[in-house]
Amino acid sequence: MKKENEKITPSQMTKTEPKRREPYKRHVPYGTKRKTDETIKIDFKKEPLKIIPLGGLLEIGKNMTVFEYENDIIIVDCGLAFPEDDMLGIDLVIPDITYLEKNKDKIRGLVITHGHEDHIGAIPYFLKQLDVPIYATRLTIGLIENKLEEHKLLRKTRLKTVLQGQTITLGKFKVEFIKSSHSIPDTVMLGIHTPVGTVIHTGDFKVDYTPIDGELMDFGRLAELGNKGVLALMSDSTNSERKGFTMSERTVGEVFNRLFVNCKKRIVVATFASNVHRVQQIVNAAVANNRKIAICGRSMQKMIETARGLGYIDAPENEFIDIDMIKNYTDEQLVIITTGSQGETMSALTRMAAGEHKKVVITPNDLVIISANPIPGNEKLVSKVIDDLMKIGAEVVYSALADVHVSGHACQEEQKLIFALTKPKYFIPVHGEYRQLMAHGETAKKVGVPAENIFMMTNGRVLEITENSARLAGTVPFGRIMVDGLGVGDVGNIVLRDRQHLSQDGLIIVVLTMDSSTGEVVSGPDVISRGFVYVRESENLMDDVKKVVREEMEKCEEKHITDWMTIKTNLKDTLRDYVFQKTKRNPMILPIIMDV
Repeated sequence: MKKENEKITPSQMTKTEPKRREPYKRHVPYGTKRKTDETIKIDFKKEPLKIIPLGGLLEIGKNMTVFEYENDIIIVDCGLAFPEDDMLGIDLVIPDITYLEKNKDKIRGLVITHGHEDHIGAIPYFLKQLDVPIYATRLTIGLIENKLEEHKLLRKTRLKTVLQGQTITLGKFKVEFIKSSHSIPDTVMLGIHTPVGTVIHTGDFKVDYTPIDGELMDFGRLAELGNKGVLALMSDSTNSERKGFTMSERTVGEVFNRLFVNCKKRIVVATFASNVHRVQQIVNAAVANNRKIAICGRSMQKMIETARGLGYIDAPENEFIDIDMIKNYTDEQLVIITTGSQGETMSALTRMAAGEHKKVVITPNDLVIISANPIPGNEKLVSKVIDDLMKIGAEVVYSALADVHVSGHACQEEQKLIFALTKPKYFIPVHGEYRQLMAHGETAKKVGVPAENIFMMTNGRVLEITENSARLAGTVPFGRIMVDGLGVGDVGNIVLRDRQHLSQDGLIIVVLTMDSSTGEVVSGPDVISRGFVYVRESENLMDDVKKVVREEMEKCEEKHITDWMTIKTNLKDTLRDYVFQKTKRNPMILPIIMDV
């Protein structure tokens, strides 16, 4: 006999129908068959799980992945990317969330793996479009709160703090937060349990057997999930081209200790503000060598305040001093922790190197440690900062000279370990450019994942996955939304193209006044040049340009052309050809016609 409240699985659901008189007939649901014994068995076929990356593939940054099952959606991470060289004037790049806006009623939550900008940076812009609860660990929530406070969104946002090891239910998804290792505390992998199987999303990770905070990755839980059966693994590909293992963060602390001991100079250390473990080791070395610590750079100040407030940086209260107080201490009593390890234009270290910082003046009695590797594309900026510091006479130590930086991402042998623990049926490399995704796919093949079970995804592609199948199934809207000042999405490819045109070739503005009734030129033309030639030194060229404009206007009068758009087009075409013939340049030409 069935017990009260006993659950019945879909495969056990049967209904016995008593015989009835004609003409009444029982309605048979679509897709079922009538049994001869009047018993109807309903067979429920499971819908596929949809995995849809909206950012983070074929690029570094802008990480965002959508998991959709029937009427439930969860989102993993919501990051930004920094602008490329050709994105003139752009501050940030965030994912296009058009698909999520169209399906906002399905969204059950936003789940965050850790607190780096490429995973949380787009959250304020996301929340201005969608009201979604956010689930993350304690430090990550603290960093998100800082961002929301700047955007005046903190009070109306639903932030939910979860613990490593905790599992939450979001619709038909159960999301498990698995303890992981990275360059920032409170990092998690995600075990996403769905009706068709378990998907493990590693987020960013490295395998560090001697982590600074003593919190080892939960290898046991990963192995347990692997033994139960992992349907798919989505894994960090940043260092997938590198063989071997990533060095432990503790090795950097040993180098710091050697550099600090017996050093009579003032020490300035530049690193990523988000690298809390690195900051902890700088603090440890400073305390051990009786140095006071000053913080320089707004993002560094905010990060350290948050991490100390939550107990993620351990240091005596009296070790930190305000940057304005450094003049009260001798050089050998000071350590300055600063931003600017990537040579960013307005960062604290760059301004120090240029002699433009208001509070820190670099001297030959400074030891500057750049504790970071240049992100691809930033090499020239970092080299210039190093050169400028050396010209002042400072001693500079960077990664080419000493092991003052280790990566926070796994190399090939660590990636193999994750495969061995989880034993996934399908594999989706994420978080990397194309060559990195390909390299990770090759590693997967070496550990036994069949080539047909490895999916090289791109942003916007939909992967439909079930217990026994996986296939690519179309695309959804995706792309890059550019943030320029307070404008979000109002700068597109056309505006960027104009900015590039202006930056390369300059601008010629032609101003004239016409009588709209007769088409006669009343005054002008006046010619203004910006970024093309210096007018005083090119008076003859400017006079020739005016002459060409007059001749073209006369032609328009002769042909009785009075439509302003046609006149402007003719002026632009004629002037462009003339200027190119004379200068081999192609400036933007902007005719302005005023009416009297």
